[in-house]
Amino acid sequence: MPQRAKISVIGAGNVGATCAHWAAAKELGDIVVLDIPDKEGVAKGKMLDLACCGPIERFDSAIVGTSDYKDIAGSDVVIITAGIPRKPGMSRDDLIETNVKIVRSVSQKVAEFAPDSKVIVVSNPLDAMVYTAWKATGFPTNRIMGQAGALDVARFRTFIAWEIGCSVEDVSALLLGGHGDDMVPLPRCTSVHGIPVTDLLPQATIDACVERAKKGGGEVVQLMGTSAWYAPASGTIQMAEAIIKDKKRIIPSAAYCDGQFGAKGLFVGVPALLGADGVEKVVEFKLDAEEQKLFDESASHVQDLVGTVVKMFPDLA
Repeated sequence: MPQRAKISVIGAGNVGATCAHWAAAKELGDIVVLDIPDKEGVAKGKMLDLACCGPIERFDSAIVGTSDYKDIAGSDVVIITAGIPRKPGMSRDDLIETNVKIVRSVSQKVAEFAPDSKVIVVSNPLDAMVYTAWKATGFPTNRIMGQAGALDVARFRTFIAWEIGCSVEDVSALLLGGHGDDMVPLPRCTSVHGIPVTDLLPQATIDACVERAKKGGGEVVQLMGTSAWYAPASGTIQMAEAIIKDKKRIIPSAAYCDGQFGAKGLFVGVPALLGADGVEKVVEFKLDAEEQKLFDESASHVQDLVGTVVKMFPDLA
């Protein structure tokens, strides 16, 4: 029988545990969730609880909680969720110094114990953390990516569907740029079962959906005092499934650009073709002048974040 795929999640908090939940529900493979020794009991307890869902939800996965990096050996995909979450009043950028230290340390361990894995980073500020993971692992750029666009597009599609009163499954959309308030939704690339959204909603309503998608994470933080976890985890597992099953899905992801859309040497949100080799291609298309201006501004902010990382931690240059 073919060997099952292996997914390892670093961080047993809300996002990490929910990644394991979605991966188990989709029966993507065996699952390891790792946290620091002080939180090993949390990782083990959550994964024991999840494993006991198997008979009811009908999945056969080996599910392990641990604090030992040896347990991630042989992983096909490693998901990094470790880091402190946002609190009310904090921007994603406020997290940078603490989370760079965490993600750098985790990434070095991933390189040591799962050197052939593809890595999906979820920790914030996302674009800077993907860069950190790339430098700390030394992995080729196709095997490092960040989850942001899958979440941002899901939020945008949800809000559009609510306004129209249609199924979220019938809404197709795209966003570009960094993860945060300067992401670039593209209404002209948004449709409802092939019908341009501009034919179905007034521009003011579309603009309101764009703004809500941009600030969707902050809205959740304000409502409950901490970062979202269901949708970020769902977007992450959508990416992991595309890699594990070699589906060749085009999913907006923080991927390395070497000139695409005018961005060079940056991990930034673009349409990425995900398959067995990780990011197999950045799917480029022509932006209009206003879209290009917004993308350039977003990429510039990502560049500034990377500059902050390098200034704080010269070893990541």
